Amino acid sequence: MLSAVCVGETMAMLTPVQAVPLHLATELHCGIGGAESNVAMGFAAMGLDTHWVSRVGHDGFGTRILDDLRDHGVGVTGVEVDSARPTGVYVKVPAQESDPDGGSSVLYYRQGSAASAMGRPFLENPAVASLLENASLIHLSGITAALSPECLDLLEALLTAPRNGRTISFDVNWRAALWAGQDRVVLQRLANLADVVLVGKDEAEPAFGTNDEAELRRLLPDPKVLVIKNEAISAISLDRSGTREEVPALSVSVVEPVGAGDSFAAGYLSGLLYGLGQKESLRRGHVAAACTLTVHGDRGPLPPAEQLSAILDSSDSEWAAIHVEGGQFNTRTGA
Repeated sequence: MLSAVCVGETMAMLTPVQAVPLHLATELHCGIGGAESNVAMGFAAMGLDTHWVSRVGHDGFGTRILDDLRDHGVGVTGVEVDSARPTGVYVKVPAQESDPDGGSSVLYYRQGSAASAMGRPFLENPAVASLLENASLIHLSGITAALSPECLDLLEALLTAPRNGRTISFDVNWRAALWAGQDRVVLQRLANLADVVLVGKDEAEPAFGTNDEAELRRLLPDPKVLVIKNEAISAISLDRSGTREEVPALSVSVVEPVGAGDSFAAGYLSGLLYGLGQKESLRRGHVAAACTLTVHGDRGPLPPAEQLSAILDSSDSEWAAIHVEGGQFNTRTGA
């Protein structure tokens, strides 16, 4: 069975139950949030043997994270529980009607977290080593590299190790606050060591100094494939030979954008693992993202296998006529 291992930090996520300023909130909803664990849950939903590898604190937040991932079919045998360092926490502060241009914001409490202590010695844990050795795909992100020198060392060890048939994917996941004062050349170097790199066109400029396709491919010459996500417009893959594939995004009635990028990554990468070509894999990414965009929460279920296959195999005109609303894929009349 194909196996995917996602490595990175997941935090407890606190959100005011009512859309009020944080200092007026009397109730906070507790959930979990982490790019790599979101991808892991997406992989598991797509039928892959999936594992999340990380560290959490010996606290209620850490227990909540482990329980949630198990409930979504993700293996957690490669997770260390740290009795000295806490699980990271972040607070989502909702946008206020009185400040419509302000948008929502996030407060992070992750410095010194259990996950920030992931270094090369972490790879010597027998459970971690076994999962990584037997993985078909190891998924990483630029978030981990910015957490601490130990985490940067961890990613360098993983990315420079012999592949032995494994594929390593790297989602840039640019976070300006994490990289403040740090050299972004480090991020470029790490991305160039991966086999598949995913980056949003909007984040390419701050991360790499450009969002031009040709320039990005010049800056990242070694990955087999570079995928550029152009938000609601399209997704583009550029391989080392110069072959370019662009697939337009589906028409979607968006309910909530949270988690769509991670769903796209899970859809696209699972397509590669299942042996699909670039066009079909990009379409699979769009389908997964659309399912998430049209529901509340971080993930929406894929359509049934037969319908998914028909969507992936549709003609370009049929693809362009699809509209997704409430998780349902319908054909627009007159499109």
